[in-house]
Amino acid sequence: MTLRWLVCILSLFFLHLAQAQPAKVTLSGSVRDASSKAALSFVNVTLKLAKDSSLVAGTISGEDGRFTVPDLSSGSYVLVLTYIAYQPKMQPVLVGQLTNYLDLGNIELSRDSKLLDEVIVSGKQDAVSNRMDKKSFSVADNIGQAGGSVLQVMKNLPGITTDQDGRVQLRGSNKVMVLIDGVQTALTGYGGQTSLDNIPSSAIERIEIINNPSSKYDANGNAGIINIIYKKEKKEGLNGKIGLTAGLGALGIKRENYPTIRPQYQATPKINPSISLNYRKNKVNFFMQGDHLFTRTLNKNEFANRFYDNGDTVKQQTKRNRTTNIVTGRMGADWFLNKKNTFTISALFSSEKILDRGDQPFFNGDLSKRQRLWQFLEDELKTTVTAMAGWQHKFAQPGRMINAGLNYTFHREDEKYFFTNILPTYTGLDSFKLLSDEHVADLNIDYVQPLKTGRFETGLKLRIREIPTNMQFKPGLNSPLDV
Repeated sequence: MTLRWLVCILSLFFLHLAQAQPAKVTLSGSVRDASSKAALSFVNVTLKLAKDSSLVAGTISGEDGRFTVPDLSSGSYVLVLTYIAYQPKMQPVLVGQLTNYLDLGNIELSRDSKLLDEVIVSGKQDAVSNRMDKKSFSVADNIGQAGGSVLQVMKNLPGITTDQDGRVQLRGSNKVMVLIDGVQTALTGYGGQTSLDNIPSSAIERIEIINNPSSKYDANGNAGIINIIYKKEKKEGLNGKIGLTAGLGALGIKRENYPTIRPQYQATPKINPSISLNYRKNKVNFFMQGDHLFTRTLNKNEFANRFYDNGDTVKQQTKRNRTTNIVTGRMGADWFLNKKNTFTISALFSSEKILDRGDQPFFNGDLSKRQRLWQFLEDELKTTVTAMAGWQHKFAQPGRMINAGLNYTFHREDEKYFFTNILPTYTGLDSFKLLSDEHVADLNIDYVQPLKTGRFETGLKLRIREIPTNMQFKPGLNSPLDV
């Protein structure tokens, strides 16, 4: 009798513990076309808190259109769905504790009526190629992206979003590794993302997206891998292409400057000449590319008003004119020893010159008196030199291979800043200089073995990295800074 009472008491105790734990809810649904009712795959799905729009989770729909967001606490949310050629959709979601699974059913997206009804493609390679391990998007024949940058191309790809700093995101995370021809370089950043807005799209053949990268990639690519593939002709003989893209941006002024400051850039021209040469004969392939991208943009133009308790008003403008000059050159050779062995050597040079001229005036409420003017000049020069050598051996079994590569990158950042602080009674001058030389050497050996239900990958990686940095701050006349 005592044992029976003990069992009952323990059962009630554990039942109480189970009920005390906060339940986690799994949210799911299916995304479909509003007209055809067909499933939409790779739709961006973002869940945000209703009270402050902060990001909670992000994912994409599968090939059957279904998506799942696990481990949600009870509360009010907003579900945001975005997909290329479709109108964005926002749907409020209330998560309670009555069930551990909440299925929203079918969510329909409507096509954007402002887009063209039909696009005819003939005699071209598929713009999008889907494989089990990656998706590939062709850039070479996309006239709409001519003269732009790689970042502008990525903004139009499904599954990719960008944050306010211009960093690309996959599945709501910016932990994305960006490669060039399968290799990390200083041109796209080690452990981060840099200069994506300064790589001309005219030099790119295609962009590959790997949503589930293997363990051979670094931890900073756990959200996915973006591989930028440069152009390389496969036809026999001598082939070449010369291109010139030019355009004008804003032709007018949206809002006039405050008085006594330098004028803002207008017209904002963009010029992108490019050349690509390739010679392929028997077992040898030589390739060479050159690109120049020149832009003038109004990088920033913001207005702000401050109202104080004593009745004073301060009006402020922050304006930045930017001039960009980017020169990129690439050359190399492939040696096809036989059907199983290929050797490749290549070199890349990139020079990125950016000039920023900024004005930040402060006025009283009726703009009759300028209280302060802050001006600056940022002169930045980035130089990158990369040398690569690689070997690939393919076995008789499809997909089984060994890849080995040796890469060296030199990256220099030479930045100069000049500040002018103009007040009614005096003018202050300051300057700052930064010089950073980065040396990176990589040795990689990778082995891939296909299996019946997957594949086995292993390899070795050695990296030597040195980043000496020299910073100099030079306070000038009437410097407001205490150094």
